[in-house]
Amino acid sequence: MNDSMLHDLFELLDILVLERLADDSYKPVGSVPLWFETLFPDAAEFDAPPENWSPFLENYLFDAKAFWEKNEKGRLFSGPWIETDAGGSEFSLEASAIRLGDTEILTIEHSKEAYKKQQKLLQLGRDSLLNNEILEEEVRNRTAQIRNREEEVALRLLSAAEFRDDETGAHIRRIGFYSVVLARKLGWAQGDVDNIRIASTMHDIGKIGIPDSVLLKPGKLSDDEYEIMKKHSVIGGKMLADSKAPMINMAYDIALCHHEKWDGSGYPWGLVRKTIPLSARIVAIADVYDALVHKRVYKPAIAEVAALNIMKEARGRHFDPDLFDLFLDSLDEFRQIARYDGSEEFSGMADEF
Repeated sequence: MNDSMLHDLFELLDILVLERLADDSYKPVGSVPLWFETLFPDAAEFDAPPENWSPFLENYLFDAKAFWEKNEKGRLFSGPWIETDAGGSEFSLEASAIRLGDTEILTIEHSKEAYKKQQKLLQLGRDSLLNNEILEEEVRNRTAQIRNREEEVALRLLSAAEFRDDETGAHIRRIGFYSVVLARKLGWAQGDVDNIRIASTMHDIGKIGIPDSVLLKPGKLSDDEYEIMKKHSVIGGKMLADSKAPMINMAYDIALCHHEKWDGSGYPWGLVRKTIPLSARIVAIADVYDALVHKRVYKPAIAEVAALNIMKEARGRHFDPDLFDLFLDSLDEFRQIARYDGSEEFSGMADEF
């Protein structure tokens, strides 16, 4: 390819091609593009080296000269950068350092249409991001509304039990808070954490079907009365069965299985180990801890030290041992929750835990 053909090629591509001379000056090869004269009018005569045209070029040429000195074949790209002319128009440029035999070449190319397409894509990306943020905010708001409705329904269902047993009101709320602590320690997704916060409060919903003579009896139940009391888990399961809502399905598992024990000695089915739903294993620990450290109609409160000793004896028998160890690591949070007596707003406590 002769020099004339090269000049025509450079002009067609609209690329500024400069040859680096021995005295570190540069001379153009072929015609100087119009965009270059518009963007760098003071450099059109090439009296000053490219280092003086642009801070970006000044930095790039440090790398370009090191590339040329290595005497290697190939091409060193600058990556795109933006320059602005006197009228405020933007130009997307990219430089290359090339070695052709003993000749060192610097090219500068104006992206033109490619830059316009990039700008359009960037704007589409910004618009899409903004729309996604608006959509995500709307989803968050709708999700919060659904959660609030679910919580209200659960609490209204549970109010029937509260009217029959004044001691259960704060207890059922605390169970939700305890369960959140353990679910978070297990790394549950936020949606599942929200589910157990509400679902766990329905663990004893089946007590609505237990006679007052048994439910409200002070002191120890007889064997027959205890058998009647045990039915509350099956009653609760029947109340919550066959739902298409994930939160209600979790509530079903909890209501039915929170009295199952790790060693298979629990009720109603005698499930063992991990055949017991994890949500029910969580609530089993929360329920026993809360029942021991608070006064109930059938027993006084006991000191936490004594309660923990009782529970430690049941590790691996009543309680999932790994989950119980997680509970022991969470005692500070459990103690804080245990102080909740029902006087605060439920939503405020839920936000915290």
